[in-house]
Amino acid sequence: MATHWKSHTPPNIYKPLSTYNHAIELPPGARILESSGQLPVRVDGSWPDGIAAQTQLVWENVLAILHSADMGVEHLVRVKTFLIHREHMAEYSRVRSGFLGDCRPASTLLIVSGFTRPEWLVEVEITAAKVD
Repeated sequence: MATHWKSHTPPNIYKPLSTYNHAIELPPGARILESSGQLPVRVDGSWPDGIAAQTQLVWENVLAILHSADMGVEHLVRVKTFLIHREHMAEYSRVRSGFLGDCRPASTLLIVSGFTRPEWLVEVEITAAKVD
């Protein structure tokens, strides 16, 4: 997957623990896209049950935002994930990997106490960049 940024994993620090890079360097003139946190909410205001279905919907929403900016997952430079249950990490990662493929943005995952609706299990923020 072609990217327009340079990844940094210095040899004197630990290798990434999962599918991400420690740091991403953007090229001069890159157009930057920052998203708000994307929740597992459908257009009609409903949401699915379970971490797999909610993760699927969150990433579909992220892709819609990327596409609206004429970008794709290859333009992701940072992903911030918020989960409310540590035991959801593996299933979240499995679904996320299906969307990211070989893309390795910088990434942070936090376990939080909850969101504005107790039924929501996951939220994702992204930063993307593209040189036009």
